[in-house]
Amino acid sequence: MDQANGLRKMVRNRTYHMDGGKGVTRDSVGSPSPRVVAVTSGKGGVGKTNIVGNLAIAFRRLGKRVLILDGDLGLANIDIILGLNPVYNIKHVINGEKDLAEVMVEGPEKIFIIPGGSGLHELVNLTNGQKLNLLNEFDRLNEEFDIFLIDTGAGISSNVIYFNIAAQERIVVATCEPSSITDAYALMKVMFTQHGTRSFELLVNMVAHADEARSVFENLSNAIVHFLKDISLEYVGFIPKDDDFQRAVRQQCTVLQRYPESESSKGFSELARRLLANPGNTQCDGNIKFFWRKLMNCQ
Repeated sequence: MDQANGLRKMVRNRTYHMDGGKGVTRDSVGSPSPRVVAVTSGKGGVGKTNIVGNLAIAFRRLGKRVLILDGDLGLANIDIILGLNPVYNIKHVINGEKDLAEVMVEGPEKIFIIPGGSGLHELVNLTNGQKLNLLNEFDRLNEEFDIFLIDTGAGISSNVIYFNIAAQERIVVATCEPSSITDAYALMKVMFTQHGTRSFELLVNMVAHADEARSVFENLSNAIVHFLKDISLEYVGFIPKDDDFQRAVRQQCTVLQRYPESESSKGFSELARRLLANPGNTQCDGNIKFFWRKLMNCQ
């Protein structure tokens, strides 16, 4: 597509100079860093990947440039939800076969996706040279995007934990099912007790009404206050369950594209507005390159 080719050309043509050993674009100094947000869950089946796809569309409609990383190693399917068929993934970048701009694919409404695939497993085994090359590739993206969404896997595996630790913000998705609430608590507990992560945001999906979503939040919040104490859990909203959302899932597209007037579509639009109104954990080091540096533990 023309937009994809244009982005690839911009990324390749970035001019770098050395500043303290790090590659920096000439026009990056003083520019706002992309917001790096992991969307995660304690268990599968809560609609996490659909949330990522719809939230990306909602951000685009508010004028934000969005990049998605498919970080669900066990069930990578953001491409299916967005109607894409990527040929390459990040493994081709690691192996030096493709540059990052060639791997990225353009999705609906000009959002961009980095297919993860099995290549993400190899990040911990890279040589220092490979790490540096990959970091420099991602450094080039900082000027091209406003929001970087990571679709993590579900559960408490090491890969899920590492993606969450590396992100600026973590949106935990849960439903009203008791097992979903319990697993969301377990995920936050592991990240807090083992890695010192204290800040989380809760999104409740597939609920009948706002009171039901609030009840889920209050249950989780009370458990955290009682047992963990030092964790900050912020309620960012809910997505109502409706038939149109389920139809869009079966049709392998986002509900915002297919049924923009549905209640769930309105929920995604409101969620995007609420997140943009709240600056979140906007640290100065919260950019795409810093995410990958933390993920690979590259000092």
